[in-house]
Amino acid sequence: MFYEVEAKGHVRVLPKFFGDDNKEAIMKSLNKQFDGYISKDFGVVIGVTDIKEVNEGIIIPGDGAAYYDTIFSMLTYKPELQEVVLGKIADITDFGAFITIGPIDGMIHVSQTMDDFVSFGKSNVLTGKESKHNLKVGDLCRARIIAISYKDLSNPRIGLTMRQHRLGALTWIDDDLKKEKKGSTSEKAEKSEKTEKKEKKEKK
Repeated sequence: MFYEVEAKGHVRVLPKFFGDDNKEAIMKSLNKQFDGYISKDFGVVIGVTDIKEVNEGIIIPGDGAAYYDTIFSMLTYKPELQEVVLGKIADITDFGAFITIGPIDGMIHVSQTMDDFVSFGKSNVLTGKESKHNLKVGDLCRARIIAISYKDLSNPRIGLTMRQHRLGALTWIDDDLKKEKKGSTSEKAEKSEKTEKKEKKEKK
C-alpha cells in the first residue's frame, strides 16, 4: 500500500548547493539520501514530496556542509500482509513467477499460481492441467500478499498467492465472471420455464 509519511531529521546540505534556494537544496539532498532507501518501518521510499518546515542551519567544524533540522513528507510503498495487489508478471521459472507490485517484485511459488496441477513449458509459460489457464510474462494479475521478509534490506522478500477466489490473471477472472453470468442466466431461464409449466398445470 502507498503511504505519505511525515518525518523529521537533520539534513546535510553540501556546499555546492549553498547558492540554491534553501528548500530546493534540502529537497535535492533528501532525494539523494533516500534514493533506493528501504526499511521495515517505511517500506520502499519512492521520493520526497514536500518540505514542511526548515529551521536554522548549523555548520559543524571540519565538515563544511550545513545541517538543517527539517520536517518533510515522503511517498512510500509498504506491502501489508493479506493485502490484495495488482501487478504484472515480470518473469516465469519452473518454481514460480515474479510479479512487479509497485516499486518492488514479489514471488508466487508455482504451487500458489493457481488451484490446479501446474506444468512449466519451454516457452516460459505455466499451464493448469484442468483449468487450461496459462500464465505468461506480461500478464496483469491480482494476488494476495501472504509473506513479507526484511531480513535482507537491499532485497525484501514478498510472497504471494493467486489460488483464492477472484485472484489470478485478469483474463481468468473475466472468463470466470462470464461463465458465472451465463450459468446464472441459464438458471433463471430454467426456473422461469418450470414456473410457467406449473402455472399451466394449475390452470388445467
